[in-house]
Amino acid sequence: MSTLTHTREPLSAAPPAREILRGFHPGWFAAVMGTGIVGTAAYLNPGAEPALRHTAHVIGVTFALLAWLLVITIAIPYLTRLVRHRDAAVIDLHNPIVGALYATLPAAVLVLATTTATVGGSILPAHTVTVIVAVLAAIGAPLAIAAGVLFAYTLFTTDGIAGDSANGGWFIPPVVAIIIPLALVPLLPHVSASNGRLLLLAGYAALGIGLLLFVLIAAVLFGRLVFHPLPPAQLAPSLWIGLGPIGVGSLALLRLAAAWHPYFGAGDAAIHGVSELAAAVLWGLGIWWLAIAAALLIRYLRTGGVPYTIGMWAFTFPLGAYTVATVQLARAWHTTPVEWAGAALFLTLLGFWLLVTARTMRAIRTGHAWQR
Repeated sequence: MSTLTHTREPLSAAPPAREILRGFHPGWFAAVMGTGIVGTAAYLNPGAEPALRHTAHVIGVTFALLAWLLVITIAIPYLTRLVRHRDAAVIDLHNPIVGALYATLPAAVLVLATTTATVGGSILPAHTVTVIVAVLAAIGAPLAIAAGVLFAYTLFTTDGIAGDSANGGWFIPPVVAIIIPLALVPLLPHVSASNGRLLLLAGYAALGIGLLLFVLIAAVLFGRLVFHPLPPAQLAPSLWIGLGPIGVGSLALLRLAAAWHPYFGAGDAAIHGVSELAAAVLWGLGIWWLAIAAALLIRYLRTGGVPYTIGMWAFTFPLGAYTVATVQLARAWHTTPVEWAGAALFLTLLGFWLLVTARTMRAIRTGHAWQR
C-alpha cells in the first residue's frame, strides 16, 4: 500500500480564493458520504461483541457529528460556486468524468438522514431525530431523482462521448436512488397508514430505479473494461463504486421488508423470505466485485500507484455500504462467520477512511486539492 499512502504531491502555493471557488470540485460531498457510512457501520457494532457495544456507539456518534460538520463546511463554497460561477458548473456537468459527481450532493443529504436515524437516538430526543430525517429525506429524494435524470440526459445529448470515458462514477446516480428507501423507512412509524403505504411504494420505486440503472451501467462499464485499456490511475478508486449499489441495494431490500408488516401483514413471511434471498444474491455479487476491485487496485499500485484526487473518497462509501449490508445480512440469516466478515470489512473501511483523510488533509495543505 506504500504507493497509495506515500505518493507525494508537489508542494505548491494554493491558488487565489476566486480560482479555488471557480474550480471547486462537485465531488467533495463524497467525503460526507464516506464519513457518514463509517458512523453507521460502527454504530452497528460489527462482530456483535457485547464488550465493544458502548465503544462502537461512541465511534458511530463521533463520525455522524463529523459528517454533519463536513456537510456544512462543504456546502458553503459548493453552493456559492453554483451562483457565482454557473458557467464552470455547467462545464463540469457535461464532463463524462466529473458530471456524475453532482449526485454526491443529494447522496450526502440522504446518507446524513440514514446515519442520523441510526445514531441520533443516542444524543437527541426521538421526535427531533424524526423531524431531521424527514427534512433531509424531503430535500434529498427529489434532488436524487433530478440529478440522475439530468446526468443521463446530458450523456444522451452530448455528441462525441468516447466509449472509454465510461467509469465507475456513473454508478453514483443509481446508488443515490437506492439510498432513498433507507431514508424513508425510519419515517413510516410516524405517518398515517395511507401515507405509510405511499412512502413504502416510493421506496420500492426508487429501489427499482437504482438497481435497474445499476445493471445497465454495469454492462457498459464491463464492456469498457474488456475492450479498452484500463482507466488511468486517477480513476482507479471509481472501480470500487460498484460496491455501492450492491451494498445499499441489499440493505434496502432488508429494511423495506422489515417495514412491510403494518401495511400488508398477511404476506409478511413471504416478503421477508424473498427479500432475504434477493439481498443474499445481490450481496454475493459484491464478493466478486470486491475481489475484482482489490485485484485491480493491487495492479495499479504495482504499476505506479494511485495519485490523489477527490475521487479517492470512492474507497470509503461503497465499501461502507457493503460492510453495513454484510452485518445486517449476517443478522438476518443468523450466520456468525458472515458477522465476522462484516467486522473484517469494517476494519478495512476504517483503514481506508484514515488513509484518504490523511491524503486529503495533505492535499489541502499543499494546494493539490484545488488542482484539476
